[in-house]
Amino acid sequence: DLLRELLGQDELRDLIDAEALDTLEADVQGLSERARARGADGLHDLLRRLGDLTQSEVADRLVEPGRAAELLDALRDERRATEIRLAGEQRWIAAEDAGRYRDGLGVMPASGLPDAFLEAVPDALRSLVARYARTHGPFVPHQLAQRFDITPEGALAELKALETGGTIVHGELRPGGSGREWCDAEILRRLRRASLAA
Repeated sequence: DLLRELLGQDELRDLIDAEALDTLEADVQGLSERARARGADGLHDLLRRLGDLTQSEVADRLVEPGRAAELLDALRDERRATEIRLAGEQRWIAAEDAGRYRDGLGVMPASGLPDAFLEAVPDALRSLVARYARTHGPFVPHQLAQRFDITPEGALAELKALETGGTIVHGELRPGGSGREWCDAEILRRLRRASLAA
């Protein structure tokens, strides 16, 4: 009930603890000590949870950062991960996401992937945007648009569709921020609980 009351307000900045936000963001991004991946299986799970990552972003999320290239190569050889080019960068995705990135962002997947990973994905871009929101704290559409190399208008349209479905909310959320940000509803709940605890 309290959360429902709060979500109706535009300005939640004063209710969010900045340190709790930093901790939560590190956790959902796989950057905290306890969230870092160990080995190839852990890295594969991380790619499935977070989506596209550059090799340096992968290294930041590993218990042993120096093994990033080795583990990515192992996953590619096992056809569990593949490289894509997105927003002018080489990034890695889980092989299961190849169809989603192709249909949502026009990214051509590498050859040799199983057909099951290349089937058509309905609402592919919306599912990528929803995952982005689940793995970030409050953000502005420009950040999302830049990450996926789409127009800010396109990003905003997807966010509004998700808001209509109740999975994303927006308001003045980030401490010290200006303007309105978007946030996954569950992330906001966790953030509110962490802020109350703090």
